[in-house]
Amino acid sequence: MDFKDHIRVISDFPKEGISFKDITTLLKDGEIFRATIDALVEKIKPWQPEVIVGPEARGFLLGAPVAYALGIGYVPVRKPGKLPAKTISETYALEYGFDTLEVHADALKPGERVVIVDDLLATGGTMLATANLMSKIGVEMLGMGFLIELTFLNGREKLVDYPIFSLVQY
Repeated sequence: MDFKDHIRVISDFPKEGISFKDITTLLKDGEIFRATIDALVEKIKPWQPEVIVGPEARGFLLGAPVAYALGIGYVPVRKPGKLPAKTISETYALEYGFDTLEVHADALKPGERVVIVDDLLATGGTMLATANLMSKIGVEMLGMGFLIELTFLNGREKLVDYPIFSLVQY
């Protein structure tokens, strides 16, 4: 199945020169959404993860159903101030400034087998920060899976230590 046919591209959003990949058109079609989750599961299952980790926010939309389909746990990675218990954090550079991600300190155990799932691999900054959080905990990072990869942004170059796959490339 060509998932690209179900992703709407919106020019000049959120600002001029950006070609936004809108997955809401894919998500609203039950058959296509199911096929997307099934395709992610098929690629991830051989890695035998114990937990799927998904960064805020669209990583929740794909990561949680992947974890459900695999019958394993799901752990969200959030923006600061969104998690109620003790957290650990990772701050990372953006094009103009910095951002921070957090995870509950007790969400994972050292040695647990983890795969990160997100909708989009762009520059790799969010994924590297998420991987660094996982490293602080001491999990076994098995790899990363994405619905979309913007290959021209070379995000893989920041993530050379991890196996990566994407279902759609732009």
